[in-house]
Amino acid sequence: MLRATKYRIYPTTEQKLHLAQSFGCCRFAWNYALNLTNETYKVTVQGLGRFFILQEITNLKKEHEWMKEPYSQCLQVVALNLSRAFINFFEGRSAYPRFKSKHSNQSISYPQNVSIVEDGIKFPKMGIVHARLHRPIRQGAIRTVTVSMNASCQYFASVL
Repeated sequence: MLRATKYRIYPTTEQKLHLAQSFGCCRFAWNYALNLTNETYKVTVQGLGRFFILQEITNLKKEHEWMKEPYSQCLQVVALNLSRAFINFFEGRSAYPRFKSKHSNQSISYPQNVSIVEDGIKFPKMGIVHARLHRPIRQGAIRTVTVSMNASCQYFASVL
């Protein structure tokens, strides 16, 4: 059984800037891929698969230098989440995927290379972010860490 624990994190100013850039890049990739899927469906009446979306994200990184700032695995999770959103929609479990807004809650997922250290969480490309670890991690490996920011600019890390 997988168990998630949500911790409050306190990034430095530089880390907040990196997180803001990562949120923006992942949001841009999601919106670009969703728009491309919508346009392709109108023309061919077929959707796009996850691997085609991954290729398009790679092409975006070649076109835009700023797309190389976030951790590459975060952008790959965008393709996985979008394909899963369409599968859930077509199987009747959820609504049609919507575009992401800059003015609401932001989140990104780190699927690997994240570890818990004494007084924080160590992320790739960002280093150690101070966290209030109020509950110990039970046995098992860390699967995914989702970093989110709410409307009050408070940062949280959900460790799965």
